[in-house]
Amino acid sequence: MTAPAGDLSALAAAVLQPGFVGTTPPPWVCRWLGEGLGGVVLFARNIVDPAQVAALTATLRAERPDVIVAIDEEAGDVTRIESGRGSSRPGNFALGAVDDPALTEAVARDLGTELAVAGITLDYAPDADVNSNPDNPVIGVRSFGADPALVARHTAAWVRGLQAGGVAACAKHFPGHGDTRVDSHHDLPRITADRDRLDACELAPFRAAVAAGVQAVMTGHLLVPALDPELPATLSQRILGGLLRDELGFSGLIVTDAVEMRAVADRYGFAGAAVRALAAGADAICIGGERAGERDARELRDAIVAAVVSGELPEERLAEAAKRVGQLAAWTVAARTTLSNGTRGATDVGLVAARRAVRVSTTRPGPAVLPLTRPAYVVEFEPPRNIAIGAETPWGIGEPLGELLPGTDTVRYAEPDVPADPGAPAGGRPLVLVVRDLHRHDWMRDAVRRAVAARPDAVVVELGVPELVTGAVHLATHGATRASGRAAAEALTGRA
Repeated sequence: MTAPAGDLSALAAAVLQPGFVGTTPPPWVCRWLGEGLGGVVLFARNIVDPAQVAALTATLRAERPDVIVAIDEEAGDVTRIESGRGSSRPGNFALGAVDDPALTEAVARDLGTELAVAGITLDYAPDADVNSNPDNPVIGVRSFGADPALVARHTAAWVRGLQAGGVAACAKHFPGHGDTRVDSHHDLPRITADRDRLDACELAPFRAAVAAGVQAVMTGHLLVPALDPELPATLSQRILGGLLRDELGFSGLIVTDAVEMRAVADRYGFAGAAVRALAAGADAICIGGERAGERDARELRDAIVAAVVSGELPEERLAEAAKRVGQLAAWTVAARTTLSNGTRGATDVGLVAARRAVRVSTTRPGPAVLPLTRPAYVVEFEPPRNIAIGAETPWGIGEPLGELLPGTDTVRYAEPDVPADPGAPAGGRPLVLVVRDLHRHDWMRDAVRRAVAARPDAVVVELGVPELVTGAVHLATHGATRASGRAAAEALTGRA
């Protein structure tokens, strides 16, 4: 017997985690919280400063004390809480380069404390993908690295640290988004590894996360034929139920990556993907990165109710999903009451970690180039950004280097705008060429090659994956965060 329509509507609302527009909760979100909505997710558009976020979450909690307030905060190139100025922490790839799990745990706990004070209870992090394909367009420095064992130990450390700070961690993107050249925001990636390879590589960090007590796992919109030849992981009962639940023993919340992403929405529809994900074993549906209105949330809620009524989605499965949402909500309430709600103290653990991640190498003999002692000319080459990072977050080393060497000039070029000799205006000043994932962009490689040919003393600073090392002096930060830019400027001037 199917539950009354009102009960079904409340159950359907409980499994949704919609986003919204604005720095205060719109009336529809507050109304929905009273009608069963289980959670919301915050994006950069919702963030001004810590006090504003705390007020926002307090308003939400006044409507529903156990509301799950999620955020997609990786504390690296992907940052929402510090999107206006760049992250004060170095990100996963830099932490993997240092390879000190205690430091990773400390950075994650520092973040968890900050988020908890702001009233955020679930973080869609850490990224547990093994970046085994250096041409990956969407993971890269979001991963701890290319070695499965390294990624596993740092994923576990990050989970422990964040949850010790009072915020539920969410390992993503299950069963692993590292070995792909396709961004699932735009199309469906296909992971061709066989099961033995998946066990040895992609699945290792998720096993470590489960063993560390991770509270949530986010699905990836990935076709993995060795696990399911027909359905993407988000929609696959074999992968969510058979693998994640039964084999890996995960009993926490399974949340989808955003269901409006084209990898699933183009094939199954916005609402169709949500219904199929719940039927496959997902417990919560993330929406709102691109579709963030009441109409979008209502479309999903109504589709879920209709699927139960038609028999497409068993009511018991929906009730089970809502129960797991409630269990995570209870965990977050307990975490908030256990930990101190005092003001977050000043800490420099992020900058310390960023400094430790810097690597300087020389590729040819010659006179010493570093430290820089005179105002420099900085050329920053800007590749297209993926949607996960977003367009609003600043990056680069020009500003911090200018603080240490007043008079430093910075220019930035995208692909169509690069001059024949991008370093020519430097004259006799030190030339610093700043790149992100140089190995992935032909136009950038050509521009750097021309600049280095004209100025053999040029310094190349890589803020992405340092797959290609070039220049008389090469400095790798393993990330493009504000902390990483500052650490690079210090290393260039000998002031670390």
